Amino acid sequence: MSEHVENGSQVSPDVPDEDVIELATKIFDLARQGETETLAAYLDAGVPANLTNDRGDTLVMLAAYHGHAGAVTALLARGAEADRANDRGQTPLAGAVFKGEEAVIRALLAGGADPNAGTPSAVDTARMFAKADLLELFGAK
Repeated sequence: MSEHVENGSQVSPDVPDEDVIELATKIFDLARQGETETLAAYLDAGVPANLTNDRGDTLVMLAAYHGHAGAVTALLARGAEADRANDRGQTPLAGAVFKGEEAVIRALLAGGADPNAGTPSAVDTARMFAKADLLELFGAK
């Protein structure tokens, strides 16, 4: 049987421990706040670079969406996927285009992000908002 008993009650192995949830919440907050050094230390200690929340948002997505190019660069350097889409098909690059985060866009491109990945893609998003400079940067028309 894969269940174990803790404090007299059965706990399913598929339900994360409260301490694990608390730690993950803290790590997601570090990404949102751009706490690059602390975030990098957690990853260096073994936290997965592609950790996702309940909506499929990765640490890169959260850092990118909140405008933290340094955190994005640190995450990508530690193996995070630049194009990992969330549950809605959105990529970090498309989110950065939507938010107008040029430094993040450049960090993601340097980390290998594909402007055509996701739904809508970064290219589609740039078109929606008539961002000709970004379309040129992406090599799109």
